[in-house]
Amino acid sequence: MTYLLIVVTIAAQSAAGVAPPPEYVPQRVYDTRRSAFTDFESMLADLARADVVFVGEQHDDPRTHRLEEALLAGLLRRNLPPTISLEMFERDVQGAIDRYLAGSIGEPQFLQESRPWPRYATDYRALVEMAKREGWTVIAANLPRRVASVLAKSGQPAIERLPAGDRAMMAAQLECPHDAYFARFAEAMTDHSPSDSKTAPAAPSPPSTEQRASTERYYWSQCAKDETMAESVARAVTARAGKAGPVVHFTGSFHTDFGAGTAERTRRRLPGRRVTIVSMLPVADLDAIAPGGEDLKRGDYLVYTVK
Repeated sequence: MTYLLIVVTIAAQSAAGVAPPPEYVPQRVYDTRRSAFTDFESMLADLARADVVFVGEQHDDPRTHRLEEALLAGLLRRNLPPTISLEMFERDVQGAIDRYLAGSIGEPQFLQESRPWPRYATDYRALVEMAKREGWTVIAANLPRRVASVLAKSGQPAIERLPAGDRAMMAAQLECPHDAYFARFAEAMTDHSPSDSKTAPAAPSPPSTEQRASTERYYWSQCAKDETMAESVARAVTARAGKAGPVVHFTGSFHTDFGAGTAERTRRRLPGRRVTIVSMLPVADLDAIAPGGEDLKRGDYLVYTVK
């Protein structure tokens, strides 16, 4: 087992000019292509050669976010400034991000205009502040929530009824087939259906017509997010033409696990480019992990850390 020393950025301490204490983040890294454990630094050396790095996270895991900081710090240490792409910001707030990074507005105004996720201060602020300090580009990659909500309510037909400004916030090209990704999405939707915890689970029954229609609508919303983030990433790669260092996209792992979702749609837009997937996996016991089965298909690297 290896241990990674990283610096945790704490907003209050940064504002006061006090150096935050270091935090040890226990982790283990598994290289699925070599079918062997490796170390964080070896993984970073490999990621540095990619065009795109997808980091599929569990949003609510604090140690995952510390490792994400460490990943960017490793690229900085190698003099390979990345472009940071974030699911956590939507395309229509790109202007606010750009003004903040340029120093033309302060953080309070930036936060007011950019609709950050509730845990931004603890989970993602350090990534943005590193980019601001180093002069890196940050991409607001996601579809605006208001547009995704319309699709979730009305499905594919709603796309043609969107105002021009909202349609421009969505990827120009949408491909949403009923493939293995759709099947996994439909299964996840079923798993999140309400159930009576006092009743023994019954044999699964075929979804009703209403359930299938609901899944279809929500899938179009999911697919539009994937396509939009993929288009954002592909544009960022094109903008970096001639520069060393990858575009690093941070997102929920469902969008990238098994090479599907945003990852698959990015590869479609960037043929011949190297796209690498890192899947973050919080576990109860690092000494007990034994990668195998479907997990080996999640990504190129599995990064385990303690919950």
